[in-house]
Amino acid sequence: MKRPLFTGLCTALVTPFLEGKVNGPLLEVLIRRQIDAGAEAIVLAGTTGESPTLTQEEKLELFRVGVRSAGGRCRIIAGTGSNCTANAVELSVRAQELGVDGLLVVTPYYNKCTQPGLLKHYEAIAGAVNLPVIAYNVPSRTGVDISVDTCRALAQIPNLAGIKEACGDISKAGRILAECDLPVYSGNDDQTLALMALGGAGVISVASNVVPGPMNAMVKAAQAGDYGLAAALHRRLLPLMELLFCQVNPIPVKAAMHMIGLDCGSCRMPLDSLTGENEGKLRACLDGLGILAYNK
Repeated sequence: MKRPLFTGLCTALVTPFLEGKVNGPLLEVLIRRQIDAGAEAIVLAGTTGESPTLTQEEKLELFRVGVRSAGGRCRIIAGTGSNCTANAVELSVRAQELGVDGLLVVTPYYNKCTQPGLLKHYEAIAGAVNLPVIAYNVPSRTGVDISVDTCRALAQIPNLAGIKEACGDISKAGRILAECDLPVYSGNDDQTLALMALGGAGVISVASNVVPGPMNAMVKAAQAGDYGLAAALHRRLLPLMELLFCQVNPIPVKAAMHMIGLDCGSCRMPLDSLTGENEGKLRACLDGLGILAYNK
């Protein structure tokens, strides 16, 4: 198996906004909070970070702040994917120049490229940098699914260091682990424990924005083979994991961050706000976990 870029917990961090602009000081607070909770890595400008509505310069600013704030205490992974290969290559090269530790590259969206096209896309990006690259498979959002055969071919790219698998098919993830020399990271919080039991390297998590400590404890327990403790933590966190996807990500997680006293602003359009019904459910869940702002 290839050496993974990280093992354990990685948080796909929200992008905090203030008056329509990236809130740099709060971003630093969020990064320190993740480090203090034991996160091994942080993804900036991923799906949860609202990558589609960030400009290139905003993404680069996120990467600058991330590298500076982390100070080598955790790995900073830059979300540099695009449906245009040339744009993804350019952003990846610039992210490398800023000192990030690795790249998370989502499959090209909308284009509906073929499997050979996917392979060429990743070969071009990985070949342009000297950083570890993690492929990101999330067909529900991109319209394309990386096949197991393509994963086998991706594993031959020297610096292709893993895949974030968010297709929702745990059997497929198991096949990748069994048949491909490729570390696999869970892209679905509720499947993390099952995937790690199959040999997965960890999780790139949404829930850890809200509960970094408990998510890290669950992952560490699984790494240690204490599946009783890991399962207990999973069951406790499962309602939150599910509610964070009651509407499209990152609408619920940004609402949750506000509820626990970390106002990261609203999502950028065209994403809307959380409905009143879902807001009530999420607030009740956070209250049950004892992490609403008034409980701090």
